[in-house]
Amino acid sequence: MARIRVVVPVLDECPLFELAVPCEVFGRDRGDLSPEWYELTLCQSAAGEQKSLAGGLWLRASRGLDAIARADLVVVPACIDGGYEPPEALLTALVEAHARGARIASLCSGAFVLAAAGLLDGREVATHWMHADELRQRYPKVTVNPRALYIDDGDILTSAGTAAGIDLCLHIVRNDFGAAVAAEVGRRMVIAPQREGDQTQYASPAPLASGGGQGLAQVLDWALERLHEPLTVPRLAARAGMSTRHFVRRFHQEMGLPPIRWLTQQRIARARELLETTRLPVDAVAERSGFGTGGGMRQHFTRAVGTTPSAYRRTYQGSH
Repeated sequence: MARIRVVVPVLDECPLFELAVPCEVFGRDRGDLSPEWYELTLCQSAAGEQKSLAGGLWLRASRGLDAIARADLVVVPACIDGGYEPPEALLTALVEAHARGARIASLCSGAFVLAAAGLLDGREVATHWMHADELRQRYPKVTVNPRALYIDDGDILTSAGTAAGIDLCLHIVRNDFGAAVAAEVGRRMVIAPQREGDQTQYASPAPLASGGGQGLAQVLDWALERLHEPLTVPRLAARAGMSTRHFVRRFHQEMGLPPIRWLTQQRIARARELLETTRLPVDAVAERSGFGTGGGMRQHFTRAVGTTPSAYRRTYQGSH
């Protein structure tokens, strides 16, 4: 029976993990799950040449870029960084494959390759949160979602960094063969077939920050020491010696956001720190970070981080 042809182009200095992910998911013979399983091919710009990979290994793919012409799915792994300049022949092959109906997927910084080919213009895409700003700046026609683990836009699929590449590949399996098969592949890889939340829970928390020693710095430092207290805009304004209206205007000029939003961000950062480093009950974390009750914190935390406080703690401290 016809198998789904998956082609993975090997990039210069490609990180090993992101290259290994599609090989593990699509390249293993899982004919016991479906006789129409995937057929994986690795290719490179010059067939048979050795390519240096990140980590000091060398790889030789037997096929050239002509293999992409027969692909049902092309998975572009991560590139070494956002400044990587993909071969023009690869960009042309990707555009032609997409034009004839092949699905094109990227893992992590592989989104830069798809963007260079013009395939992401006008689309919302995912990439590693550390690369989001650079991708947005270099390709202003692309809408970058720094929170998403992966985005399925039908013919174009993109994922965040490292382990999120597994999430996307299992999502593709789920679309092609159903949830039960994807769950079984996940079990064999000893990973969850679907993860909770989004990238925000893994990105470095924004530091508890004031005005950097200028302008409102003193009142902000004062507020950071009292996040557990009921802080209101009039109270902050009084501390700054200003009218509430003048304080709000000045705050927005210096910090780029309203005072209450800044306070909420700082309280989220404090809650994340406590959830990562202590075993305090959620209600105690809520009290110390200024949310008052666990219910109030859960609402703000889930909206900002994309997962619940309890699930966030399990991610960083395990289930014990």
